[in-house]
Amino acid sequence: MKRRTLLGGTIAVATLALISGVSAQQPPIKIGMSMPQTGGLAGGGKASLLGIEIWRDDVNAKGGLLGRKVELVVYDDKGSASETPAIYSKLLDVDKVDLLFAPYATVPTAPIMPLVKQRGLLLMGNFSFQVNSKVQHDMWFNNAPWGPPDSWPDSFLEIAQKAGAKSVAFLSADQEFAQNLVVIAREVAKRRNMPIVFDQAYPPNTVEFSSIIRALKAAKPDVVYVSSYPPDSAGILRAVNEIGIGDNVKVFGGGMVGLQFGAVMENMGSLLNGVVNYNSWLPEPKMYYEGTKEFFDKYTKRAIEAKVDPLGYYLAPFGYASGQLVEAAVKAVGSLDQKAIAKYLHEHEMQTIVGPMTFGPDGERKQNAVLQAQFRGIVDKNIEQFRQPGKQVILFPENLKSGELVAPFEAARK
Repeated sequence: MKRRTLLGGTIAVATLALISGVSAQQPPIKIGMSMPQTGGLAGGGKASLLGIEIWRDDVNAKGGLLGRKVELVVYDDKGSASETPAIYSKLLDVDKVDLLFAPYATVPTAPIMPLVKQRGLLLMGNFSFQVNSKVQHDMWFNNAPWGPPDSWPDSFLEIAQKAGAKSVAFLSADQEFAQNLVVIAREVAKRRNMPIVFDQAYPPNTVEFSSIIRALKAAKPDVVYVSSYPPDSAGILRAVNEIGIGDNVKVFGGGMVGLQFGAVMENMGSLLNGVVNYNSWLPEPKMYYEGTKEFFDKYTKRAIEAKVDPLGYYLAPFGYASGQLVEAAVKAVGSLDQKAIAKYLHEHEMQTIVGPMTFGPDGERKQNAVLQAQFRGIVDKNIEQFRQPGKQVILFPENLKSGELVAPFEAARK
């Protein structure tokens, strides 16, 4: 009996070793992407990538996907539209990746959409806006909370109208993201019977905004809707601080990228006060879901070591959520069949650390989950203040609302 037990144990150990050896020999599942690590979008790109890396480490600690480790293959696209087509061709043809994640932002993502559709591949989107509106690829899934395309500017203008605003001014960067956004915002303003008294697009390399802000102020709008990229957002707020915007302006902000990044927020400090701007995640009690706190505990520690955005609210948890979407779908279908993964994502509500996600036929979120929040009581050179609730008061959506609008804008600034 003892000899049989010993023999059985020996066979079991040998079998386990054999299985472990076979498992260890399986190649990793490679997920390819580009991500801006230099250039104007680098702040967001680095935070987004760190969020994805944390997911990779978590899923690998659980044994990987389909018994295989997950490996990331990443290239720096510098935030440039001219870089991404060649990078994604290389990922597919040379690196032979299994799945694709999109780069952060609209400009570098738009050029790869035709390639991905042509090859019939799944693409996990990453905070781009309306890049699938013309291509109409049915295997595109955007992790961003935009919802229907008009819901983002509509929520902002609704807040302004409730504050008594009638006329609107538009200031936008002459780049794809900003123009996509402002085109829809004009339609919303028309639908809401809000006359447009100022509408100007500026070149992407603009650094001096004083003359533009003077002209905008002279138009005397009731609400100013700005769609800008990070360097522009800072320049516009500095010009507003220097010149003022007029007592008639009830609400200012809307679509300013950059005011969600820790370094920009710390640098701008009190100049942020009063601005109502979109966001994706804020440290308010209602915004914590299963795993959210644990994610930020890991992110905060690693962000310091990696010298990236110490807050990471805007993009990092959504990078992690992209991994969660893939993880759940792959496990459910039991393979890397991209058509099957896409079908699963279309048909199920997906649970993530930033809340539940459901996708429409266009791969965008079915419901608007964009926050509109007003900066309050911000002091200079203090990044820790932004970890507290109440520094960005949520005005929309109603179920997450944490306070009321302070208006007009000049009063809110003070």
